[in-house]
Amino acid sequence: MRQGTLRARFFAPPAELAGCFTSFYLLEVQLETGERIADLLHPEWGNLRLFQGDPPETAQPDGGVLTGTLFTATGPSSHPVGFSLGTTRMWGIGLLPLGWARFMDVPASEMADTVSDGLHHPAFAHFVPLLDQLAAAPADDEAQAAMIGAFFRAIDRPVRAERQIAAIHEALIDPALHSASDLARRAGISQRSLERLCARYFGFGPRLLIRRQRMMRTLATYMLSPDATWTQTIDLQYADHAHFTHEFHAFMGMCPSEYAERDHPVLRTFMAERARVLGSPVQTLDPPRTKGWPRALIPALGGSLLRCTATLDQIAGFV
Repeated sequence: MRQGTLRARFFAPPAELAGCFTSFYLLEVQLETGERIADLLHPEWGNLRLFQGDPPETAQPDGGVLTGTLFTATGPSSHPVGFSLGTTRMWGIGLLPLGWARFMDVPASEMADTVSDGLHHPAFAHFVPLLDQLAAAPADDEAQAAMIGAFFRAIDRPVRAERQIAAIHEALIDPALHSASDLARRAGISQRSLERLCARYFGFGPRLLIRRQRMMRTLATYMLSPDATWTQTIDLQYADHAHFTHEFHAFMGMCPSEYAERDHPVLRTFMAERARVLGSPVQTLDPPRTKGWPRALIPALGGSLLRCTATLDQIAGFV
């Protein structure tokens, strides 16, 4: 049995920042010297990941690998991102479209499908002090989660398009949404305004966003149903299996059967727990939560939404 553990916790952001974040996410990995664990991120919203310990290795769209940084930043993505970790403590901060609007100065479309060294990329420079604060603080989970919340409260700013952003986001997570014109109608804006807002805060055009939601609904259903086949789980909006296969390859870079042959114990475990505790298995299916987190999702245990520990013989993907 491989020696080591993986521990994860999710924390609700401050109520006044409702709608800005998926969650504040703490991951701790303890491995034997020289060992690393590999995984594959699904398409998601923008993320900030702040590390203490071994720096990650993160695949980049051009085929390169980002190494040696304790701060990785990703824009909204439409493709999977591979990474590997050694012994480390990582805080993840998922930026929903409203969070991108309130905390980022560059259009999301400029950072879409990118992986950056947050220590050196100017778009993320204003978050570097948070990494320094976390590095100087005791490793107290609740205290550090509160520190992250205080940091973002201090740099928060109003957004004129907040209502429209929330309306677009709310419509996107509805499985009954079929078209960009329907999305514009539900958001109460023109098609031109929809295109502009989606590029600025969501990272992609409305048609691609709708396609990504359809893919992630299918992928999430498949991952949470280990005995199911693709035929049993594909979204009803796909015209047929060939349509689904084409779209799967466009987003995931491989055919469905190749993906199914891979081992996904980490993703399956975390998606199942995320669905149970947060109500959705992946970031892209999270609602905007503009009225705050339901009280039922915030148990008394220090504000923590989830505590999950696994030994490394339960998870695969070592490199």
